Amino acid sequence: MKSASKFEKVAARCWNLLNEGKPFTPIFVVGTMLLFHIEALTDWVTAFALFQSFLYVIPVLVLYFLFDFPLFLRNYLWIPFVVYLIIWNDTNIGLLFFSIGLYFFFTVFFWGTLYYHLRIGTSWLNFTRFWKLVLKNSDSTSGNAQEQIPKFLLLLTLWEFFFGKITSGDPINLLLYLIFFIFVLVFAYILHRNLFDWKPKMYNGYTRDYFPQPENSISDKAIVIVIDGMRKERFYEADTPFLDYLKDNGTEYTNMETVYPARTVVCFSSMFTGTYPLEHGIHSNMVWKLGIKVESIFDSLRKVGKKGRLFGCAHLVDSMGSDVETFTAVMHNDKVDSTIMERAKKIMKEQDPDLFIVQMIATDQTGHSRGVLYDEYLQKINEADRLVKDFVDWLTSEGKMDNTTLFICADHGQADGIGGHGHLDEGERFVPFFIHGPNIAKGKKVEEKQSLVSLAPTLAHLLGAPFPSHSRGKVLLDAIEQKDEI
Repeated sequence: MKSASKFEKVAARCWNLLNEGKPFTPIFVVGTMLLFHIEALTDWVTAFALFQSFLYVIPVLVLYFLFDFPLFLRNYLWIPFVVYLIIWNDTNIGLLFFSIGLYFFFTVFFWGTLYYHLRIGTSWLNFTRFWKLVLKNSDSTSGNAQEQIPKFLLLLTLWEFFFGKITSGDPINLLLYLIFFIFVLVFAYILHRNLFDWKPKMYNGYTRDYFPQPENSISDKAIVIVIDGMRKERFYEADTPFLDYLKDNGTEYTNMETVYPARTVVCFSSMFTGTYPLEHGIHSNMVWKLGIKVESIFDSLRKVGKKGRLFGCAHLVDSMGSDVETFTAVMHNDKVDSTIMERAKKIMKEQDPDLFIVQMIATDQTGHSRGVLYDEYLQKINEADRLVKDFVDWLTSEGKMDNTTLFICADHGQADGIGGHGHLDEGERFVPFFIHGPNIAKGKKVEEKQSLVSLAPTLAHLLGAPFPSHSRGKVLLDAIEQKDEI
């Protein structure tokens, strides 16, 4: 399996500009306006007027960049647009229809059909389902039609209004515009102050304040298999005999909560530093400044002469850097996980890390491209089950499971629509999480709510390494059998 090339890493970052809702909105608004007024660019005077009028739009653009309107909050986005119509009652219907058509062309045909066909081999007819996923998607990505449409309609209408005023020489009532802007600002602030209340609570204090630093290792090795985007109740519905065996003969955490926002790079950064975006600095898949700001479990292991390795997609390099060995995600989705697990065997054989983390991505990609409430999604979870069994059987035959602790989990779930995840809609917040090994309690279920930030300190405890510097998670002692000293 090829590693992700430099081009793929750069392309992944560029794609995040279009995938993440915050950068997408200004990019789409500017691109749409320039295309609609492409003839204006041939005349310096008109082109300058287009630029001048854009300056009036920037304050509202900034507001929409600062404030997310995910889940039910997107329903309130039509109110500023209606207020604009009441105040000015000036719209360009052609521009509005053009922008809506361009938006659905981008999401349904370019993204949902062409992009997914070229990248993971989905059908050329994927648009026949993808349009429904875009309309239902609730997360703050570019594929959330119910959030993006009222945003860009207001922004484009404002821009067109001021462009018309400047080109015609009509006076602009700046006081009225200022009042409108203040209304949108106060409106957004009140919504987020009073209704944006579903973020998980952070653990207070650091792990070292509540748990003694590990002195000796309990396990020789630890292996973490992250089935990216595996929604919890869909996992329970899927045919997964081997994962069920591990779960039933190990310790399952039935209320394991992901972090906020539940983006892949954010989740992995939190899982393997033991802390939250506020401290590790990764706030979305769009990483503006590369690298986490705190120690990771890999740094902890190096302090005791041990080695950790994360085998994952190109996005994860942005946070974990050289501790990540990448695979290319440009591969048919029916082959990618099996190829990943074959390469994982090679890494274990050649590098033999003390901690090995593997990211499986086919389930997540199926949720994004085909939706999570369809049979294809369950089939991918079943496929992951078979591949994990094959990998564990191989490890056993190689003598690498004698005193090894195995973690199986998801980094986040997935919501309905285009498998959205980030703002913790139904199906995102709680993830499958269970541990199996010779030092792990068998047949135990822990129902107390836990957080994925507990993964890093638990790994440190098992491997005899100090807790990462900013780790806040609890050590999952419920799962670890205490051996009587002789």
